[in-house]
Amino acid sequence: MAKKRVMFLYGGKADEHSISCISAAGVLSAVDESRFEIVRVAITKQGEWIVGGQDPRNFRMEEGELPLITKTDSTRDVVLDPAKGADGFLVREADGTLTSLGHIDVVFPVLHGPNGEDGTLQGLLEMMRVPYVGCGVLASASCMDKYYAKQLFKAAGIDVAPGIALDTRKFVNDAENHFENYAQEIISQVNVAKLEYPLFVKPSRAGSSFGVTKVESIDDANALADAVYEASKHDWRVLVEQGIDAREIECAVLAARDGEEPKASLPGEVVLDKRESGEDQFYDFDSKYMDSAASHVEVPANLPAETLERVRKTALAAFKAADGRGLSRVDSFVTKDGRVILNEINTMPGFTPISMYPKAWEATGISYSNLITKLIEGVIE
Repeated sequence: MAKKRVMFLYGGKADEHSISCISAAGVLSAVDESRFEIVRVAITKQGEWIVGGQDPRNFRMEEGELPLITKTDSTRDVVLDPAKGADGFLVREADGTLTSLGHIDVVFPVLHGPNGEDGTLQGLLEMMRVPYVGCGVLASASCMDKYYAKQLFKAAGIDVAPGIALDTRKFVNDAENHFENYAQEIISQVNVAKLEYPLFVKPSRAGSSFGVTKVESIDDANALADAVYEASKHDWRVLVEQGIDAREIECAVLAARDGEEPKASLPGEVVLDKRESGEDQFYDFDSKYMDSAASHVEVPANLPAETLERVRKTALAAFKAADGRGLSRVDSFVTKDGRVILNEINTMPGFTPISMYPKAWEATGISYSNLITKLIEGVIE
């Protein structure tokens, strides 16, 4: 039987560009090449699709250096012809002629953030009639936008953290002052909403903790305005959410084939090791990717069995409410009294061998390589 040809997309225009590259390195190292033929297509920060670049399996995050996709003399542009469908992936050769990349059976978009995880790429692949791994257009778009995702979850009866949304386009004329001239207006909205400190300020449509700031100073208007300004660098819609005194528990959801009932893994927890030394720490970008001593993953999380089951039920309810498909990682807060509050859904979570999504399934009985196989075979018609 001929191998199915799987195109792996990675890189992208989003802030999560380098994280996508690291995820792709893990997936490509674990994919079963006895079943699948790999076609690697990288996307630069400028949005150019290319072939012939460095193999992600050679990427390393050493000494704080993050991988970056760039064009070189050896790379070639990829040109799309939607009318050709799964045969519409073409390469522009050095002499300007177009050659085919061949028939593509499945696309595995190992992409995080805007222009990869937000429904735009999914819509393009739908138009080309090419099967792809992961959530569809609606789930991808709604879960990428934390504000709209909250509306979906609240409508489904799922608890979410209290918060407000700010349209920072009205503050843009004060950017050089970090929105300080609007500080009292911002803090007034927080007080009207009766949000309790600490507050977490974050862009509505970004990932990997980019632009997230913890604000602990009660009524410090300038600190809050500065945090809103920082988040606005990534998205004009900014969320200000009440901090929850709770542990963040993550649950992997899998529904590889359309129509199959989604399954939830054993929930896991990212333990922030430096908190034990008295450091004030939350799970920011450095804790996730740059400081190996900052955290470790525990699956299952050290919680009572009935609490873990509530986390799983919440994850499945959220996945269904968002019309999820394929895979997602559902992040929840668990309070000291066992209450489960939904934080967010990641429709294409980090996929390195040590990321929570594959680690959670490994602890539940599905190996990293088999998980990738399930996801790919689940969308092959």
